[in-house]
Amino acid sequence: MLAVYFDQPGGPENLYLKKVAKPEPGPGEVLLKVAASALNRADVLQRRGQYSPPAGASNILGLEASGRVAEVGPGCRGPWKEGLPVMALLAGGGQAEYVAVPEGHLMPIPNGLTFTQAAAIPEAWLTAFQLLHVVGQVKAGDTVLIHAGSSGVGTAAVQLARQAGAVPLITAGSQDKIEAVEKLGAAAGFNYKEGDFSAATLEFTQGAGANIILDCIGGSYWEKNVACLAPDGRWVLYGLLGGAEVQGELLSRLLAKRGSLLTSLLRSRDKKYKAELVAAFTQQILPHFDQAKPGALRPVVDTVYPLRQVADAHLYMEQNKNLGKIVLEVASGP
Repeated sequence: MLAVYFDQPGGPENLYLKKVAKPEPGPGEVLLKVAASALNRADVLQRRGQYSPPAGASNILGLEASGRVAEVGPGCRGPWKEGLPVMALLAGGGQAEYVAVPEGHLMPIPNGLTFTQAAAIPEAWLTAFQLLHVVGQVKAGDTVLIHAGSSGVGTAAVQLARQAGAVPLITAGSQDKIEAVEKLGAAAGFNYKEGDFSAATLEFTQGAGANIILDCIGGSYWEKNVACLAPDGRWVLYGLLGGAEVQGELLSRLLAKRGSLLTSLLRSRDKKYKAELVAAFTQQILPHFDQAKPGALRPVVDTVYPLRQVADAHLYMEQNKNLGKIVLEVASGP
C-alpha cells in the first residue's frame, strides 16, 4: 500500500508517498480501507522529530481516519462488517491506504456526513469531549475560554460547550476567524494579536473570569490565564505551542484563586481508556451529529488535499491559515 513517509525529521518537503506492507488485523482489530485522514498538530511535531508515536503504534502519520471496513480480525465482537462505513481514532497510521484499528476505537459515520467530514471528527472531537467533560467537568452556566478557538479541537469545543449549556469564549488570530466561530456558537472572541484576551475575558464576565480554560499554548500564556481564571476555576493544559517554561509566581497566584491546573493528552492513553472514551462519546454525543436533526453538531473542514499533496497540507497548517480541519483525501469514490 501507499503511505506518507519521511526518511529524516525536518520540513514538509521531506514528506513523500512510499510503498509499504499493508497491515494485517490482529486479534480484536479491524482493517480499515482509508478514504480520508485529517491532519493534526501532532503530525507536524512528529515530522519535525519532536513527538514520537507511543510504543507499539504505527510510525506512519495520521491520528484519525474514515473509510470502509476491509477485513474483520479474529475475536472481534462488535457490529463491524466488511464494507461498513466507519471512522476511527488512531495512535498513528491514518495517512495510508489501509490501517489496522482496535475495534473499540471505531465509530459509525453519522447520517448525512461524507467520509471527508467524518475524518475530521475522531481525534479533534474526542479530545474536546475529554477536555470538557472528563477533565474539565463542564456544567451548565460555566464560562469556557478556548484558546485556538478556530482549530479543529477549538471549533469542536465551542459546539460541545454550547451543548452542555456553557458559555464559550475563544481566542484567535484574526477577526475573520472570530466571526466564523461566533457563528458556530462562541459568545465572543478575542484577537490575541491585537489585545489582552485576559482583560477582555474579565470584561465580558463582569470580573468573574473563566470557570474553565482550554489551553494548548502553555508557557507564554500562563500569567494571562491565571489572571482571568475564576476562583475555583479549572485550567486544562493539553499542548505547549507557546513553550514549556514558566518563570514567575505561578503557584502562589494559582493558589490564591484555589485554581486547578489539569493536564491531558489523548494519543498516549492506553487502548482500554480510548475504547471507554469512544464508547461514551458514541452514546452521548454521536447522535447529535445526525444532519437531519435541527441544530446538529458538525465538523468544520477548511481544506481538502489529495494524499500526494501532503507536504502542501503540512505547510498550510504551519502557516496557521486554517479554520477547522485540514483533511487528506486518500481514496475517492463510494
